[in-house]
Amino acid sequence: MIAIENGKIVTPGEVIEGKTLLLERDRIFAFRDGTDDAGTITDARGCYVMPGLIDIHSDKIEQYIQPRPTSQMDFEFALKVCERDLLSAGITTMYHSLSLYKDEFFGKCPLNLKENVQKIADLISDIYSRNHLIHHRLHLRIEIDNLEAFDIVSDMIGQGKAHMISFMDHTPGQGQYKDMAIYHDTISGYKGKEIETLGFDGVLDYHKNKNTLSFGQLKELAALAHAKGIAVASHDDDTEKKLALNKNIGVDVSEFPVTLDAAKSAKSHGFYTVVGSANILRGGSHAGNLSASEAVLEGSADIICSDYYPAAILHSIFHMHDKYGVPLPRMVNKATLNPAKAMRTDKDYGSLEPGKKADLLIVDMLDGYPVITHVFVDGNPTARVEYRR
Repeated sequence: MIAIENGKIVTPGEVIEGKTLLLERDRIFAFRDGTDDAGTITDARGCYVMPGLIDIHSDKIEQYIQPRPTSQMDFEFALKVCERDLLSAGITTMYHSLSLYKDEFFGKCPLNLKENVQKIADLISDIYSRNHLIHHRLHLRIEIDNLEAFDIVSDMIGQGKAHMISFMDHTPGQGQYKDMAIYHDTISGYKGKEIETLGFDGVLDYHKNKNTLSFGQLKELAALAHAKGIAVASHDDDTEKKLALNKNIGVDVSEFPVTLDAAKSAKSHGFYTVVGSANILRGGSHAGNLSASEAVLEGSADIICSDYYPAAILHSIFHMHDKYGVPLPRMVNKATLNPAKAMRTDKDYGSLEPGKKADLLIVDMLDGYPVITHVFVDGNPTARVEYRR
């Protein structure tokens, strides 16, 4: 049994001091006075003890597999390097977000090809029988004009290799790219094949005439996912009409609602709402959309994810607590308990409560920044860092 003493224990509703957290095998055993029966004692030295972070949306793995456009690394090597960095960011469960695109408007990325998505899915599934550090999950993102995706996603859900799915529509003039100037600048920056050959007007014509997955197909995929206990998300919701449609499809989660009104509407439909932690730290959206900080303060953001910058989650928690006075347990829940609820795994994960899995962090404050000194996954001490003066 492991005892963690002298910590400020962050539970879903409060910060507890003066108690010892006892771990037995892979579970949290109890909160107690003293360290009786403990085989190993870890002194938290007045630091915060909080649940491991659960990141339900991050495409960071792509940067490890393909660090440059013409450079691709071995997939398993990349995953092992990536998970060490995720551990240092306090992420103990990662939903690696991989996209199934039909086109190359956002640049050529071999990782979006079905064979490579399947290869990563196989690796994530297989890694559990071998050495690994964190819980790896697959978040399969489906661009709705990729008609081939219906069969791919159906098969992967059936194989048990997709743990979350989301529907995306990057058509210009709505959603994330309601502002056509931002869309132009974005795809021009990616230098995708289509923008180079068609020109911007040709790209717009393509979107006017493209075919998309039908309402029935999206609804069927959602039903297949739910039958397997898998959550379904939508992406960049911007109108009440779209939210109502997604509700009928069977969506559970609204990722990155474009405006505060859309976020509030998503909440009224019963969706979990997701915002980016980098948005919080930057003070706004890189695409000129919803301010994540404002959504948190308005009670319209249930979950914070890393999106593209894993270290931002922990820092955004303390940023909102220190700058705006949001209670620490409430912010911690947005990166732990709430995503676990959305992913239907909160019976085991997401909070420091007796009986739950012992995924937890010890977090110190140095030079005004939160830093992780210890990480436990399934009750195993997987990382420890000592800062020098």
